[in-house]
Amino acid sequence: MSVLVKNLSFSYGSHQVLHDISFNVDDGEFLSILGCNGVGKSTLFRCVLGLLDTYSGQVLINGVDTRKLPPSKMAKLVAYIPQNCSPTFNYSVEDVVLMGTTSGLNLLRSPGKKELERVEWALDKIGISHLRKRCFHHISGGERQLAVIARALVQEAKLLMLDEPTASLDFGNQILVQEQARALADEGYTIIQTTHNPEQSYMFSDKVLAIKDGRVLCHGEPQKIMTSDVISQLYGIDVDISSLYNDKVRICMPESFARFT
Repeated sequence: MSVLVKNLSFSYGSHQVLHDISFNVDDGEFLSILGCNGVGKSTLFRCVLGLLDTYSGQVLINGVDTRKLPPSKMAKLVAYIPQNCSPTFNYSVEDVVLMGTTSGLNLLRSPGKKELERVEWALDKIGISHLRKRCFHHISGGERQLAVIARALVQEAKLLMLDEPTASLDFGNQILVQEQARALADEGYTIIQTTHNPEQSYMFSDKVLAIKDGRVLCHGEPQKIMTSDVISQLYGIDVDISSLYNDKVRICMPESFARFT
């Protein structure tokens, strides 16, 4: 599933949030979008998802302008994994995942054997089959995120959009979620995530899009983006970048910390 965003700009009234954003994501790529709070990452997501349609420019999924796609068609192409998911009622994990099948059902049809088999497949694929009967509110934050990813898989969309999927998770659960996203990209899913963690984006992503003040600062392979110059510009703080394990990992270190050691 390919995505092409061309010259996208968006304003809330007189306040322009996004300025001439252009980038592409190919089939099976994992793209991380980096940027400070308030630079327009979530707004960009809403434009790509079709939740905001008053932007100028184009969003193409597999070459089709998303403005021409009704919600039912979009749901077959794109699945959205929010930062937090808290159903009003305390459904079981299995029921939460089953909700992802509704995009393929007509109004009067209930999930049947086929849908239940897809739920079983997704739970097993994500490695949370043992949680199926647990109450969704009674599992850890990382387990909830994995359940929501499983829900996206049963939707059978090949483009997964994750909005800061590790923002409220402990370190172990952050890695667990990122490893699952990486594994899905390796299997041919197209993954787009927003994140505040440049080090994780370097380890797991194929491409990184850096946004500053609503504009593309740079876009490309992590090795080109994860530099002291780019990260310093992006976050407004002087940093040193250290390379580890034959450059498989890069660590951001504030220069102010180095001065006091």
